[in-house]
Amino acid sequence: MKDLLRLRTSLSEEIELLLNEQIKTEAYSSAVYLSMASFCNRNGFDNSAGYLEKQSNEERGHMLKIFKYINDLGGRAISPEVTNVPQEFESFRGVFELALQQEIKVTSQLNRLADQCMKMKDYTTFEFIQWFLKEQIEEEYVARRILELFDVIGEEGTGRWQIDRNIPKVSYGEDAGEE
Repeated sequence: MKDLLRLRTSLSEEIELLLNEQIKTEAYSSAVYLSMASFCNRNGFDNSAGYLEKQSNEERGHMLKIFKYINDLGGRAISPEVTNVPQEFESFRGVFELALQQEIKVTSQLNRLADQCMKMKDYTTFEFIQWFLKEQIEEEYVARRILELFDVIGEEGTGRWQIDRNIPKVSYGEDAGEE
């Protein structure tokens, strides 16, 4: 029966497994961003909370895009269990340091998936993954620029307030520099 089910999809078991791992990673990222938003909200960083809620929704969208891709190809997308989501963070800056670490992890995992697609000659999935890899350029760029706000503005006096005010303005590409 297992072999018959495999005939219904062009996805190899290995690629399907890696895609399902990516679904879990995107779901975890979404949950972490939401937790970060709650932390920022509790600590009076309303602009950052809004930005992080938006990021959470974006990550969930990424998860659903992969979920649909697997199902559309006749595979078996698995709804992920998300555990070990931190609820507290060392500091305001620590939230964004963790965000950058998470984005770097996602990029690494997507690169591994793309590499495996090439090795297995799964050009369809390789092409699908390209959108996510391009998206990661923006994700890492924005995370780095946000951390630079902490270095340039500093957290003393009204610094945190100014950083919080500027976080939603950080952008990449055509939107960069526009107010």
